[in-house]
Amino acid sequence: MFRSMIIFKTLFLSLLLLTSSMVTAEQFKKFANLEVHYIAIPSTFIQPEVATQYKIIRSKNNGLLNISILDTRQNNQAVAATLKGTGKNLIGQTHQLTFTQIKEGKAIYYIAEYPFTNEEIVNFEINLKTETKSNTLKFQHKFYVD
Repeated sequence: MFRSMIIFKTLFLSLLLLTSSMVTAEQFKKFANLEVHYIAIPSTFIQPEVATQYKIIRSKNNGLLNISILDTRQNNQAVAATLKGTGKNLIGQTHQLTFTQIKEGKAIYYIAEYPFTNEEIVNFEINLKTETKSNTLKFQHKFYVD
């Protein structure tokens, strides 16, 4: 368990560093005291053993969303929430997202899979409901088959 936690955290940080060179803006949105960090990647970026552990399908046409919510008033403490959302491509095809919560120590992550085609642009709209409020995260991502 401890080894898998280190692998997942290392992978997540590596993916953030890798994708930071591919984007021009930071991958988070602020809602009052909450910072919602998000990333969308092809599932092939995930190591096979990590994918197996978290039941992620590794495929060139399967994307993975990873979202975490931090409370800036509580020293960036992870916040639990209920996430519901959709991904919608430019021709109007909508896919309902099913999020799974992952707790590792003090960290909380929410992951969901999204099927895509090469160079598909997807508009994501995700409702984040915490104990005290609801917010809607909207972002667009272009997926590439690697």
